[in-house]
Amino acid sequence: MALSNPTATLSLKCKIDSYPSKKNLLFPSSSRQKSNTPHLVLQETDSGKWRNMVSFFPGFLTKGRDVDSLKQELYETIAPLDRGAEATPEEQQRVDQIARKLEAENLVKEPLKSDLLNGKWELLYTTSQSILQTQRPKFLRPNGKIYQAINVDTLRAQNIETWPFYNQATANLVPLNSKRVAVKFDFFKIANLIPIKSPGSGRGQLEITYLDEDLRISRGNRGNLFILKMVDPSYRVPL
Repeated sequence: MALSNPTATLSLKCKIDSYPSKKNLLFPSSSRQKSNTPHLVLQETDSGKWRNMVSFFPGFLTKGRDVDSLKQELYETIAPLDRGAEATPEEQQRVDQIARKLEAENLVKEPLKSDLLNGKWELLYTTSQSILQTQRPKFLRPNGKIYQAINVDTLRAQNIETWPFYNQATANLVPLNSKRVAVKFDFFKIANLIPIKSPGSGRGQLEITYLDEDLRISRGNRGNLFILKMVDPSYRVPL
C-alpha cells in the first residue's frame, strides 16, 4: 500500500582474518629441522596472508566501483524525469532495473538499526501518483522540492512539501522487521500553518531496500518505488 497523506498529497513510502596454521612441507620433522621451522612457517603464513589480501582487495574494489557506477547511472537516468512525473513506462522499467541491481549490492542489511538512516532526505524519483499528481495541471502539482525525514532513535518520520503548498505530515514508525516499518500519521500541517490531527486513516508500510551515506531506495506496500538523496543528516523530526 502506498503511503498517502490524504489531505496533503504527501507519502511516506514514506564489516578477522583467519589464517589456519599450515604444516611445513619442506622438511620432515626432526629436532634439528624444527629449529628452522618457525622461520619457514612464518614465511609461508605471511605468503598465504598476502595471497589472501591480494585476492580480497581487487574483489572489494571492483564491488565498490560497480556500486558507484550503478549510482551514477541511476542519477543520470532519473535527472530528466521531473521526479518521475515525466517518465514513460519504459523509463520507469529502466529505473526499476537499476534500482534492483543496487538493492542486490546493499551492504546495510538492517537499515532500521543504522545511523545512516537519520536525517532529511530529498525525494528524487517516485512512481507514486499520490505524490506526483500527474492528473492535475502542472501548476497545481507539488513543484518544489519534497523531503522525507526519519529518526530511528525516536521512530519518527516527517514528509515536507515546498512550493507551492508547503504541506507537512508527521508519523510514528512501528518496526515490523529490520527493514520494514508500519507508518501511522498523527499530524498534518496545511500550508505550514494549520495543524490538523490525523483521523487515523493515514497508514501504510515502507521497506528500505538500499541504504548508504547519500542514497536511499525504498518501496511501499503498493509497489511504489522511492529514490532519495541525503541532504541533512543532523535534521530532527519533531516529536
